[in-house]
Amino acid sequence: MNAMFVVFWKEILENLRDRRTVINTLLTGPLMAPLMFALIINASISRELAKADKPLPVPVVGAEHAPNLIAALKRSGAEIKDAPADPEKAVREQDADMVLRIPAAFAKSWTDGEPAQVELVYDESQRDAQGSVARLRGMLEAYSQQNGALRLVARGIAPSVMRPLAIAERDQSTAQTRGGGLFSMLPYFFILGVFIGGMALAIDTTAGERERQSLEPLFVNPVRRSTLLAGKLGATVAFAFTTLLLSIIAFSVAGQFMPIDKLGISLQMGFYFAACTLLVMLPLVVLLCSLQTLAAAFAKSFREAQTYLSLLMFVPVIPTMMLSLFPLKTQTWMYAVPLMGQHVTILRLLRGDPILPEQLTLCVAATSVAALVCVWITARIYASERLAISA
Repeated sequence: MNAMFVVFWKEILENLRDRRTVINTLLTGPLMAPLMFALIINASISRELAKADKPLPVPVVGAEHAPNLIAALKRSGAEIKDAPADPEKAVREQDADMVLRIPAAFAKSWTDGEPAQVELVYDESQRDAQGSVARLRGMLEAYSQQNGALRLVARGIAPSVMRPLAIAERDQSTAQTRGGGLFSMLPYFFILGVFIGGMALAIDTTAGERERQSLEPLFVNPVRRSTLLAGKLGATVAFAFTTLLLSIIAFSVAGQFMPIDKLGISLQMGFYFAACTLLVMLPLVVLLCSLQTLAAAFAKSFREAQTYLSLLMFVPVIPTMMLSLFPLKTQTWMYAVPLMGQHVTILRLLRGDPILPEQLTLCVAATSVAALVCVWITARIYASERLAISA
């Protein structure tokens, strides 16, 4: 046991001496992701809110054919502008978000009581223009419904006749569940942070020492290989777990500076969220660090180990992509799948959904079993004499 702690503190102190590694592991990783996330959310929300408060610029072709429609659009907050010579080209080249074209036959169709057609030219693939297009479409639909109701009244027909079905909406979402949808990428950031936090130490304690030819003298000591592995793996887990803790704190602080109240959502990342997240993530931290150490054990140089672990970094993306492409109802079996169980648990914590004790137990137990299997395989590799042979 003393030998294990000696190796543990040796690896911790050696890693702390490397300032670049400490900065990348404990500062850049945990702080940059929340900072960039907060800046992007703030910028996108502020931009959309600013556009919503300003008059909507609407280039119009043939405005003289529908003066009443133009007047209604102005009252609704539209700013009528001259249309470009080629509306389609202007929209494709993003010179205009959209262009409204009113044909010459509009007035005749309107007078005859027939549907009067207008054309809305836009590019659905331009995400920046989607808000403006939706806003103009809402203005046009409101004008259409208002005048349709007036036509029915003029003919002595109640407008309600055209709406035989009344829909009463009962939105069951809360501010916290809506916030959970917006911050659904947080589990991925946490898992990726753990991976980055342990990567440098996992490489250095195995492939790095092997390249520096310091692993052979260490194995010559009368200490069991499993004890050496426990010390090295413990140091890697400690750094990865610290990165996770700092990431949770950083996202909690960053959430206070996001204008989430303007969107009617909330982000609850208090003590209960942190405690449950750390609980379910602890066995995953051991699992990921064991996988990193195992991959590094097959490398004969630091650079080769970086290549292996860079490929291994794609593993945490799998549950995020699966749940994004195939949104499934949360089922009990998901908690038994490492990575997916943590992803689902953190998402439910963000949404404020109840999590049963047996679900937490299943998540922790299943990942712990996978972690123990991975540690056992790594221990077998450490027991091999080939590992002691330097490159």
